Amino acid sequence: MTQPPDRPTTAALHTVHAGPETAPAVVLVHGFTQTHVSWAPVKTDLAGDHRVTVVDAPGHGGSNEIRADLIEGAQLLGAAGGRAIYVGYSMGGRLALRLALDRPDLVGGLVLLGATAGIADPTERASRRASDAALAAKIERDGVEPFLHTWLAQPLFAGLAVTSADLAARRANSAAGLASSLRMAGTATMDPPWWTELPGLVVPTLILAGEHDEKFTEVGRRLVQRIGDNSQFDTIAGAGHAGHLQNPIAFAAEVRDFVASLSRPR
Repeated sequence: MTQPPDRPTTAALHTVHAGPETAPAVVLVHGFTQTHVSWAPVKTDLAGDHRVTVVDAPGHGGSNEIRADLIEGAQLLGAAGGRAIYVGYSMGGRLALRLALDRPDLVGGLVLLGATAGIADPTERASRRASDAALAAKIERDGVEPFLHTWLAQPLFAGLAVTSADLAARRANSAAGLASSLRMAGTATMDPPWWTELPGLVVPTLILAGEHDEKFTEVGRRLVQRIGDNSQFDTIAGAGHAGHLQNPIAFAAEVRDFVASLSRPR
């Protein structure tokens, strides 16, 4: 029997591993339309002195057939990564943040890039949910290729040069998988938003935004304000929203310094 497109399914997330097994564990979680391939430069950099696990999120890559909302997705993420420092970009940041809130025992540290705790305004949230539903239907109707052309042309990604390998991996995503991700794990599904939960986030947290990403620089500073003294904010030089793609060396350096700081005496 064919699985209905948005019926929850549970299975292990697809993962790729690199680096020495005895090194500090880092889990990388990509954004919407991406796959583990998007992390290639960062993974290569960090794998010299970290045990890196790169995850395909529900509806993407090798996890294409998995249907999960943010709560279920976070549970799957924790099962795939175990005890580690979790690094999430955009949609991946939502998954990593949910895991840190629900299972702090699994999260030794949290790094969020271009992420949010949700849309606070109910009217704006409802509008976003409707637009995501319409976009999901468009992906199913028109296919992945034309959708990616429109998606990557957004001002949000101005200046982003996607590698051929990354683009090929995005194109290999299925329309059904991407549509389910939008409907089940889009920003508007954080309802109610998670801002009131942030003071209870106990794990050390690094919030990042590209220096040219004005929206998420503001959001990032708000996140730190809500989380408190166990959090800090920094920007990725020369980058917009996708800082890990536009300046992977600087991004990897931020992660490496943060991981090292966790073992220093406090």
